[in-house]
Amino acid sequence: MKLEEANVKLNKLSRVRFGDLFSDEDMNTIILNKGKTGQLLELSLGMNLSNTNLDFEDGELKTNKCDANGKPIETIFITQISSVIDELIQEKTFEETHLYEKIRNILYVPVCKVGEPKDWMFLPSIHIDLREPKFAELKDIWKEDYYSICKQLKSHIENSEDGFIHTSNGLHIQVRSKDSKPYHPIYSDIYKRYVSNKNHAFYFQKKFVEDIKKLNF
Repeated sequence: MKLEEANVKLNKLSRVRFGDLFSDEDMNTIILNKGKTGQLLELSLGMNLSNTNLDFEDGELKTNKCDANGKPIETIFITQISSVIDELIQEKTFEETHLYEKIRNILYVPVCKVGEPKDWMFLPSIHIDLREPKFAELKDIWKEDYYSICKQLKSHIENSEDGFIHTSNGLHIQVRSKDSKPYHPIYSDIYKRYVSNKNHAFYFQKKFVEDIKKLNF
C-alpha cells in the first residue's frame, strides 16, 4: 500500500472511537499487545496483523501519541545513528543520507490515546513528500537542522569533558540517547574511539507537529 492511499483511508476514519472501529476480538488483541499503534493501523487499513513493522511501498509511517486536540505528548523516533556516526561527523550531503531516506516521504498519524483503548482514535493524518515543491520550506528546515546537528555532535566529541556526543537540537529534529541495558556504545572510525557510551537516535521534536499543522498543505 502507498502512503497517499493510506492517508485517504485513515482520514475517513479520523475521530472514530476504536470501540466503534474494531471488533471485540481485535480490541482484545490490541490490549494484549499493549496498544501497539502499528497493529491498530494495520487493522484499520484492512491489512493482516504481522510481527513486523508496518511499512508502505513508497515511504515511512510516523505515529505519535497526542491529546484530544492533537497536541503531541511525545517526541517521534526517526532512526538510530550508530551505523552512520562518521557520515554525520563528515557532514555527508543531506539528500544522500539515511536520515533523508527516512523522512523524504512520510505519513504522520497522530493517535489520541486519552482514556480507555475503546475511546482512542486516529486524528487527521498528514502526508509529507519532500520532493514536492509545496514542501520546500519544510525541507529547508530539516536540511538546516541536519547540518546544525552534525556540527554540534562533532563539537561535543572534540570539546566536551567526556569526549562523548550529547543531545543536539535543531528546530524540528534532534539527536538524543535511545538505548537500554546492556548499552550499545557508538564507535567512530574517524576518531578511532568510542564517542558515546550508549546508542543515540534522530527524533522529531514536538514543535515539528505544531508547525506542520500550521502549514497550508
